Amino acid sequence: MDTDLLNKGRFKRVEHLKRPADIQKIFRKGNSSSIYGAKIFYRENGTEFNRVGFPLPRGYGNAVERNRSKRCSREAYRFIKSRLNTGYDILFLIYPGNDSFLSRCDQIAKLCEKAGLLKA
Repeated sequence: MDTDLLNKGRFKRVEHLKRPADIQKIFRKGNSSSIYGAKIFYRENGTEFNRVGFPLPRGYGNAVERNRSKRCSREAYRFIKSRLNTGYDILFLIYPGNDSFLSRCDQIAKLCEKAGLLKA
């Protein structure tokens, strides 16, 4: 089996946005777009890959609901990441509501399209 094919959609450790300072910088100085139920913040990062974070708004359910929402968001991002331009720090802010996987995939695709992050 071809290992390149298996790793193509992987969500690698270097692609995670974790440092609070990096996240705050994107919220303060980055661009944003929104649709009903979700918002994207993005900023160029000067690297050859995207770094992504999935912060949740305050009051987003209990721990089980928050973890499920983040897992669902990461998986939806993993499906679309090969179609995105690289070199951005991206935050997907998802609001409580429709947490199905298909709706999350649709939300993330629409947000990236509206922000102009999809490849031509």
